[in-house]
Amino acid sequence: MKRILFSLVAAMAFGVVAKAQNLQVHYDFGDERKMITTTLEMFKPDKYGSTFFFVDMDYRSESRGDNTGVSLAYWEIARSFKWNETQKFEPRVEFNSGNVSGFPIKNAWLGGAQYTFNNADFSRVLTLQANLKHIIDGKKDGDNLTGFQLTAVWGIHMMEGKLSFTGFADFWREDVSVKLDNGTWENREYVFLTEPQIWYNACDNFSFGGEIELSNNFGANDGFMVNPTLAVKWTF
Repeated sequence: MKRILFSLVAAMAFGVVAKAQNLQVHYDFGDERKMITTTLEMFKPDKYGSTFFFVDMDYRSESRGDNTGVSLAYWEIARSFKWNETQKFEPRVEFNSGNVSGFPIKNAWLGGAQYTFNNADFSRVLTLQANLKHIIDGKKDGDNLTGFQLTAVWGIHMMEGKLSFTGFADFWREDVSVKLDNGTWENREYVFLTEPQIWYNACDNFSFGGEIELSNNFGANDGFMVNPTLAVKWTF
């Protein structure tokens, strides 16, 4: 669901104006998935920090017996703040929201900080984030949850920029209900999600590759899941 690329990591860390607006089209081969997902990303740095957002959409398909349109829409927008050009430690805020098959994905506000590690030519970058996460239940104030989210974002460029290994890993606290194999539901308190991607950059604009979504207690699914994709990407 959430996809952050090497160019975004480098630009967030160092204020480099990079080609960071892109559209990705993924075909998901996971069990009971068999669907197309599009991801639209935008990143814009300025002298006071940077703004990043992405929008994910899952599309129903005939292979799942329903071809009537978008089944999931989800977006995140984040802003980091800086006060000099070489700053690696940045405060940040973030907002998440969406809807899946007519059911809302709860609004969430995040606030925290990020720190970036890199080598001299920026071909290897790692950004670590620590955030407080306030999830708004929407039923009554007492049901809102303030927890945490820890995030790692990485990017590695190889073969003179032709091959990129990118991705993120999230671990957060949230009260979620998951469906067991016997059809009953149970509550869980922690969610893990990571999406490593590999891209072959055929030219400045076009790339092809894929990702593997690895998750635990994510999307109402109990326990560990693996969902691979094949994908193409156009960088504007």
